[in-house]
Amino acid sequence: GNRDASTVPINPRRDKPFAVFLFTARLYTPQVYIVEFMIQDKDATQKRLRRIEGQVRGLARMIEQERYCIDILTQIQAVKAALMKVENAVLRDHSATCVEAAIASGDETEQRQKFDELVELFAQVKR
Repeated sequence: GNRDASTVPINPRRDKPFAVFLFTARLYTPQVYIVEFMIQDKDATQKRLRRIEGQVRGLARMIEQERYCIDILTQIQAVKAALMKVENAVLRDHSATCVEAAIASGDETEQRQKFDELVELFAQVKR
């Protein structure tokens, strides 16, 4: 079609259903995506990490105070869930910028490198 190879179709409003996205989609270059959305995600991710930091300090206090083990384990699960959200946000941004740019470039070596990085990352999770 008339789509420029350097454009990236994304859903700028992640809370909208996909059907709505189909009718409201804009095409963003990777550079525009970084400016408009990644910065917002960066701020949200930094806030989330500061909250996690506080949770971890709280865990240390709980252990120091010899709090009930189940309460400590519950807080550990909360920290792990929060870290998973951070991981997902970073992975989503990586896919929407670095991986998408490699695909748009048409450079098979770069595409293979990005693919291999993701495969290695997911392999580490299994270890």
